[in-house]
Amino acid sequence: MSREELEAEIEQIRSLPIDEVRALWRQTFKSQPPVALGKDMLGRMIAYHIQEKALGGLSRASLRLLDDFERGKPAIETAHRRLKPGTVLVREYQGERHSVVVASDGFVWREETYASLSVVARLITGTNWNGPKFFGMRLNGGKADKPGAAVHSPSRRSKVRTQ
Repeated sequence: MSREELEAEIEQIRSLPIDEVRALWRQTFKSQPPVALGKDMLGRMIAYHIQEKALGGLSRASLRLLDDFERGKPAIETAHRRLKPGTVLVREYQGERHSVVVASDGFVWREETYASLSVVARLITGTNWNGPKFFGMRLNGGKADKPGAAVHSPSRRSKVRTQ
């Protein structure tokens, strides 16, 4: 199916009345459409199914993230693997505020670049620490290990605290 055909089919779904969208749902999914969903959401789900068949499903990384979520694994636990350059990690330790900037080649702390966040945590504390855990990016028993840790994303102005 070409891109134009796919777009035309999706546009056709949008133009259908609710009764026809429900009939298309029954034909597509071989089940009754959820009563609580309106025309727009039903149409979007059908359109996604059509696109998935034509273009393929989710990437392995997306499926893994969804599996983690389904098992109750907090999203923040996997977030450290996706930190983008420019993200600022903030941690207060013994009354001193430490900021680490994620760089493409590592982590910048006090104008020095380190390959590992754990190295930075060890330099700050003088003891061996798991870097993501020290900066509050891993959860332990449902609570953040260090409530003073925060992540600043370059695309967000507000501070996201892990608590």
